[in-house]
Amino acid sequence: MFEQQYMAFFTATILEWKHLLKPDKYKDIILNSLRFLVENKRVKIHGFVLMPNHIHLLWKMEEPHKREDVQRDF
Repeated sequence: MFEQQYMAFFTATILEWKHLLKPDKYKDIILNSLRFLVENKRVKIHGFVLMPNHIHLLWKMEEPHKREDVQRDF
């Protein structure tokens, strides 16, 4: 499947660029979600940047998981 062959760039932004991810407790939610995806062999994460109002990821979907399912679970 195409999605499992290549690394992908993913960005998620918060509506109106509000700084909702500034408190550590919200960053921890994001990090725990990424950890869940890696531990359950849904993705390999090659890099990420977590900012107060958005996140960038370099990740690769693992067989047999599809991008839309991984993003939903994230």
